[in-house]
Amino acid sequence: MNLLRLTPILLLLVSLGTDLWAASPRDSRRRSPGTERRQPDEKNYLFQGTGIFGKNRDPIEFEQAKGWFLQGEAEEKKGDQRNALGFYEKFSKRRTDARLTREGVEVQVGPEALFRAGRILEGRGDWSRAFDRLRLIAEAYTEYDFDKVAGALMRLTERLAKEKQPRKWGFIPRFRSGEQDRLRLNEIARLARGPKYAPRALTALAEIARKDNEDDEAIDALERLVNLYPESHYCEKAYYDLAVIHEAMVAGADYDQGATLKAVNFYEDYLILHEAPSPRSRHESNDEFAARLASAKERLVKAEEGRHRMREVLSASKLRVGRFVEKNGKFFIMHWKELGARPALQFYREAITVAPESESAREAKARIADLRGKE
Repeated sequence: MNLLRLTPILLLLVSLGTDLWAASPRDSRRRSPGTERRQPDEKNYLFQGTGIFGKNRDPIEFEQAKGWFLQGEAEEKKGDQRNALGFYEKFSKRRTDARLTREGVEVQVGPEALFRAGRILEGRGDWSRAFDRLRLIAEAYTEYDFDKVAGALMRLTERLAKEKQPRKWGFIPRFRSGEQDRLRLNEIARLARGPKYAPRALTALAEIARKDNEDDEAIDALERLVNLYPESHYCEKAYYDLAVIHEAMVAGADYDQGATLKAVNFYEDYLILHEAPSPRSRHESNDEFAARLASAKERLVKAEEGRHRMREVLSASKLRVGRFVEKNGKFFIMHWKELGARPALQFYREAITVAPESESAREAKARIADLRGKE
């Protein structure tokens, strides 16, 4: 009788003990997905492999790979995209270097199957998985047509970032993730190191980051663009955007002027480097070039206005510091009696130099005249 009463308590203790054992850092049992922690000696694999208890990541046999590819192609020609996708998706698990020749043209079976899988997934509205298949091609099959892959990656990323995604199975909504959009664009900038796609990806990354109020990430993307691809026509807008972002950080003349100085510098860089628009790139169409010229003309006017605003803020800050030093310098400046009004005069002169036509400059001139009259 006593044993029967103790049975539930014993079962409870066993279950608690099991949970505690699972939390042990030396636990070697399989954890559920999402809670599994990567061990230090674990590797990152491009291909996830097949199998449940032990992953098989050996390359697919050539004949097997060719058979799957031809079966997928036949199903696709019949219009059965579901079955075709099933065959093509097999190549996302394991690599193959199989090739086949048709009419004198060599086809790389693995990347071609993944590209077709991406195309089918995009048509079905599963843009995120389509992006993953294309990224796998870019990382694992470097001999494949990269321009074709990079163009598709860029198109998918822009669709994911800007368009409303189709519902899964017709009724489950798919939601946009700004963080995922930025990660994808970073992936393109990493994979497509060249003037055709990387500058465009970094520009789009900065735009999305600004929409998501991630100014630091936007600044990082734009600075990478102007530093790594200085000849790109995207740099013109990048310099302007950097100035605008830093101007938005300015709190006023009474606060730290680090952002003000950066905004002034970027506006001046823009006006010096891009006074005349860069010529048409071979990567942009005539319509894109015409639109860029019109936008650049507007930005040129706004940049001049922005530089004027920032210079006035900087001048007002110098004036305030000068007035403070003139009034309170004797409390914290060493040898202030010997220095006299020179520290205050220095700030007043800087206020005039920064923005000669500003109201702050006029007041600084009056303060200089007054101080000199007292000498």
